[in-house]
Amino acid sequence: MNIIITGASGFVGKNLSNYLIYKEYQVQKLSLRDSDWKDSINLNADAIIHLAGIAHDTSNTSEESLYFQINRDLTISVFKEFLKSDINDFFFFSSVKAAADSVDNVLDESIVPQPKTAYGKSKNEAEEYLLEQHLPPGKRIFIIRPTMIHGPGNKGNLNLLYNLVRKEIPWPLASFDNRRSFLSINNLSFLILKMLTQPQIESGIYNFADDETISTNKLISIIALSKGKKPKLWQIPAGLINNVAKIGNLLPLPLNSERLKKLTESYVVSNQKIKTALGIKKLPLTAEEGLQKTIKSFK
Repeated sequence: MNIIITGASGFVGKNLSNYLIYKEYQVQKLSLRDSDWKDSINLNADAIIHLAGIAHDTSNTSEESLYFQINRDLTISVFKEFLKSDINDFFFFSSVKAAADSVDNVLDESIVPQPKTAYGKSKNEAEEYLLEQHLPPGKRIFIIRPTMIHGPGNKGNLNLLYNLVRKEIPWPLASFDNRRSFLSINNLSFLILKMLTQPQIESGIYNFADDETISTNKLISIIALSKGKKPKLWQIPAGLINNVAKIGNLLPLPLNSERLKKLTESYVVSNQKIKTALGIKKLPLTAEEGLQKTIKSFK
C-alpha cells in the first residue's frame, strides 16, 4: 500500500511515517513548501494523510490570516488534487478545537462546532468545505479530530509540569479536580493503520483520544514517581485561589481568571465512535502508559 503524507517533517508526521514504514508500507513524504508539489503527487497511491498545517499559537503572535491560508485554503488545494486522482482515501487532521474550546461534559462527534480561536475556526472551515463535497464512488474522506498529542520527542505542555516537579516546586492548584483527555502517538498511529486496512469504515468525523482521562493531580503524581519523588500537591482552598485570580484580572499577577481556567478545566473527549467503527474495545496503550513513555523521554 502506498501512502502520501504531507507535514511529514513534524512530530506526528515523523512518527506516523516511521510506523507505516515499519509495517512495510510505501510512504511518500510530500512537502507542500515546494512550488511544484502538485506535480509530485503519486496519482496511484492508496491514501493521502494531510497533516501539514499551522499549529495553535498559545502566545497569540501568529497572524490570523495565516491560519486560514494554511489550515483551510491549503487543505482545499490538496483535496482537489485528491479528487482528480485515483487515490481512495483522504485523511484530514483537524483538531478537537475545531469543535469546542471548552467542554462541559464529554465531547463527541455530534456536537455543533463553535470554535473561538482563529486556529479552531480555520480547521472548522476546512472541515465544512470537505463535508460539502460530493465524493466519487470508491473514495472516502476522514476528518480526524485529535486531542492533545504527545510522545517521545514532543514535550509540549507536559514539559512545563515536568520542570515544575523536577525543580520540586509544589503544585498549588491541587484543590481543583479535573479530567483531561490525551492522545499517545502510539495510539494515533495504531488507529490510522486500522482505518487504512478496513474498507468498511465510512467517511466522516472521528475523534482520536486515549481510552482514559487523567487529572492534572494524577499527571503530576505520574511525573514525580517517574523521578523517584513524592508529588507535592498543595490543597489551597479553591475559593481563595479564585479570589487571587480575580485580583490578577486587574493587576499584573502571574495568575488571572483565564489562566486559572486553562490550568484547571476539564476537557474530556470520547473515542467511542472510532472504536465502534473498527470493532475494537480498547487501544494498545492506556493513557497512563502512554504518558509514562513520554515522560521517560524527558530525562
